[in-house]
Amino acid sequence: MELYYSFSALIVLASIFAYINYRFLKLPSTIGIMVIAIVVSIILVFFGENFLPKTFGHLNDLMNSIDFTEVLMGAMLNFLLFAGGIHININDLKEQFRPVLIFSTAGVIISTFIVGFGMFYLLPFVGLEIPFIYCLVFGALISPTDPVAVLSVLKQAKVSKSLETKIAGESLFNDGMAVVVFTVVLQLAVGKEVDLGVESIAVLLMKEAGGGLALGVALGWVTSRLMREIDDYIISVLVTLAVVMGGYLVARQLHVSGPLTMVAAGLFMGNFNVKFKMKSITQDYLIKFWELIDEILNAVLFLFIGFELLMIKDLNHYVIPGLLAIVVVLGARFASIWGPAKFMSFRRTFSPQTIKVLFWGGIRGGVSIALAMSIPKNEYSNAILSITYCVVVFSIIVQGLTIAKVANPNKIADEEKELESIALDENH
Repeated sequence: MELYYSFSALIVLASIFAYINYRFLKLPSTIGIMVIAIVVSIILVFFGENFLPKTFGHLNDLMNSIDFTEVLMGAMLNFLLFAGGIHININDLKEQFRPVLIFSTAGVIISTFIVGFGMFYLLPFVGLEIPFIYCLVFGALISPTDPVAVLSVLKQAKVSKSLETKIAGESLFNDGMAVVVFTVVLQLAVGKEVDLGVESIAVLLMKEAGGGLALGVALGWVTSRLMREIDDYIISVLVTLAVVMGGYLVARQLHVSGPLTMVAAGLFMGNFNVKFKMKSITQDYLIKFWELIDEILNAVLFLFIGFELLMIKDLNHYVIPGLLAIVVVLGARFASIWGPAKFMSFRRTFSPQTIKVLFWGGIRGGVSIALAMSIPKNEYSNAILSITYCVVVFSIIVQGLTIAKVANPNKIADEEKELESIALDENH
C-alpha cells in the first residue's frame, strides 16, 4: 500500500502542477511541471523546516520512500521507450541508419572521454578534485542523450522528419552503449577486476545491446502475429501492456538491455501492425492509449526530477563545478556530433544548421540522474550527483525551451538542397 500512496501523491502533485503551468506559465507541459517542482523544492529547502515543517517532512519521506533508479530504469523507462518506438516510422529510421548508429555508439564514447578528461583537468580550478576514473564515470552517465526528455521536447520543435529521426533514433538507441560503458568504468572505479580487452567488451556489448534488440524483435513479431488473429481494442491494449511488463522481466532474467528490448518491440509492433487490416477504432484506441501513458509518465518523471533537489545534500557547494560541467558537456556534445559528421562518408547530408540542431537537441534527463544515483555511496558520489543534476536541469530548461528557435526548418531545407546540388555538380 505504501507504493500506492506514494504514486497517488505524485499523480495528485503532477496534476496540480500541470494545471498551474497550463493556466499561468504556459511552458511545454513536462518542463513546466519540472520548473514548478524545482521552485517548490528550493522554497522548502530554504524555508521548509522553519515555516512548513510538516510539508517538508512529508515530501522528504515521499522522495526517500521511492528508489528513483529502480523506478525509472526498471519500470517507467520501459513504458516510455515502447511508446516512443511505436510512433517511429521504420522507413525513416532505415534512411538515417548510419548516422543514428554512429552517433549512438562512437558519439557516446567520444563524449565520455572528452568529458572525463575535461572535468579531471578543469575541476581543480574551482576547488574540487575528483579522481580521473570517477570523472570518466561522470562522462559515461552524462554522455547519452535521454530519450524521454528528447522525445518530449521534439514534440514542441517543428523540425524536418529526417532530422527528427536522427535525434530521436540516437536517443532511443544510445542506452545500450551507454550502459555498457558506464558499467565497465564504474566497476573499475569501485575496484572490481574488469577485462578491458576489445573482445570481452565487444561480447558484453553484443550480449547487452544485441540481445536486447533480438529479444525485442522476437516479442514484437510474436505479439503482432497474435494480434493479427483478433481485432479488439481492449485485447490489443492488454497485449501491448504484456509485451512491456513481461518483456522487461524476460530481459532481466536473460541479462540483456531492457530499454533496447522495449525500443525494438515498439518499433516492430508500430510498423508491422500497419501491414494487416486493423479496424480504425482499434488502431485509434491503441495509439491514444500509448500517447496517454506517455504523457502521464512523462509528467510524473519530470516531477520526480524537480523534487530530486530535496535529496541532494549541499547542492549549493557544487553550483560552480556544475556550471563548469555544463560548458564541458556542451563542448563534448559538439565534438561528438561535428567529428563523425565531418569525417564520415555521409557528411554531405549534414548542413551546418543540421549539426547545430543535433548539438543543441542532445538533451540530458532522468536517465543520467538515475545512473548517478546508482553509484555506491562514497566521498565522490554526492559531488557527481549534484553536478549531474545541474547539467540535467540546464539541459531540460534552457535547451528544451530554445530548441524550437534553434531549429529553423526552412533554413535546414535550403542548406540541404544546396549541398545536394553541389554533390550532383561534382558527380557530373
